[in-house]
Amino acid sequence: MGIEDFGGGQTPEADVLVVTTNDVPGFQVQKVVGEVFGLTVRSRHIGSQIGAGLKSMIGGELKGLTKTLVETRNQAMERLVDQARARGANAVLMFRFDVTEAMEGAAEVCAYGTAVVITPHS
Repeated sequence: MGIEDFGGGQTPEADVLVVTTNDVPGFQVQKVVGEVFGLTVRSRHIGSQIGAGLKSMIGGELKGLTKTLVETRNQAMERLVDQARARGANAVLMFRFDVTEAMEGAAEVCAYGTAVVITPHS
């Protein structure tokens, strides 16, 4: 597995900017659209659970589970961006992830933030 399997985030061409900060330097908030979120729940397949169980006995990174969580987070972020875009926003401020166990063997990942319309400072 290469490093690209463990990354995420936006491409430079993204039409909705997503940041973890309260503001964007050089821009001002023109309108607060409101809270947006993207949610997904994923379960691990039996093969990865067995592999993870064996790996946990000897220690080390559970790469299959790491890759699954990255894919899950990226899907949640895509849904957040889709919701922000549909509501007329061009940015999401204060972006965060929340991960919880939905049930044994399944993780709920929620991406959330505040959708806004920003414009460059004049």
